[in-house]
Amino acid sequence: MSVKQQTPLAKRMEKIEPFHVMDLLGKAKALEQQGEDIIHLEVGEPDFNTPQPIIDAGIEALKRGDIHYTPSLGLMSLRHAVADFYQTQYSLNVAASNVVITTGASGALLLIIGALIGSGDAVMLADPGYPCNRNFIRFVDGEIQAIGVDESTSYQLTADIIEQNWQQNTKAVLIASPANPTGTIVPEDEMKKIIQLVKDKNAYLIVDEIYQGLVYDIEPTCALSSCQKEDNSGEQNEHVIIINSFSKYFQMTGWRLGWCIVPEHLVQACDHLAQNLFLAAPTTAQEAALAAFLPETIEILEQRRQIFQQRRDYLYPKLLELGFKIPVKPQGAFYLYCDCSAFTDDSMTLAHEILAATGVAVTPGIDFGHNHPERYIRFAYTREINSLEQAVQRLSVFLQSSNV
Repeated sequence: MSVKQQTPLAKRMEKIEPFHVMDLLGKAKALEQQGEDIIHLEVGEPDFNTPQPIIDAGIEALKRGDIHYTPSLGLMSLRHAVADFYQTQYSLNVAASNVVITTGASGALLLIIGALIGSGDAVMLADPGYPCNRNFIRFVDGEIQAIGVDESTSYQLTADIIEQNWQQNTKAVLIASPANPTGTIVPEDEMKKIIQLVKDKNAYLIVDEIYQGLVYDIEPTCALSSCQKEDNSGEQNEHVIIINSFSKYFQMTGWRLGWCIVPEHLVQACDHLAQNLFLAAPTTAQEAALAAFLPETIEILEQRRQIFQQRRDYLYPKLLELGFKIPVKPQGAFYLYCDCSAFTDDSMTLAHEILAATGVAVTPGIDFGHNHPERYIRFAYTREINSLEQAVQRLSVFLQSSNV
């Protein structure tokens, strides 16, 4: 009996990489079902529920029957609320007409990459970095310029690195600040240099700021601040695009809502793509998000930001004591990207061994690029302090008793 030959998938699917941690997460969930106590430090999601004022606003919207399509660019009231937030928090003049509401930050990046990048166009980004960013570029048949970075630049691209690696087909540079998986930030003076360089190259700078509100020790900033301070025009730089989200700081992960701030000449392109790709962001989520900027909501979020900082300040020194190397103390997000080469030359195997032996789930470096991923694992401090304490205790016993 002959085996029916399957029709092949699109060529691009050969390059779309999976989330390797999902295999580990599946094992962790299976162990939980068997009664094991698993401490999840692998998932990049806040453990807090969405603040109650946001939930209440969503419920009220449902009761009113506000469940119909919104314009593709989003509710005008929410676009104004986002613009007002930038004025209040960062003294930035952002026009509501330049704000595009999207289905999460992923939806924002899909619109931007779809509007800017064609076959053969290159996007430069840092390695290590968030894996989906690479796959969005692959999705439109663009070229990935993944530049290996290390602790000498806090795992971030700099103007000098960008200049040295510029190619004729480089059309955009993608920076995350704070970054996943490292939690590091591009300093404001360096951001100014990068913006000027990209402007001189007549290209685009895409700045992923989805962890912008989760910053510690320093005041959070927006890349647009560098533009408006530089030219004093109060207008947005036509080469800079901001991506942000309601998921991390605002803790609305499952609501699937984000936004981008784009130059005027890209608004129509985003509108047309949104109409065709997802029509509009979820209506109830948009109505709920109107309450995200209320003073009472911000008060809750700031209290939780302080809790994240307390978790970082607990886990960071403890992991160093255990023998992990963390060359740069993260200033934002909720991750610690740890060099585990003192224990192994295969972080994927180590992550699985730690899960099996201790019930602590962590993310191996392979998910974040090709820059020595075997040397790194990522801890997400998205659990309360007592869970972090248990995780440290379990890891200590494991590392002392095993042959790693």
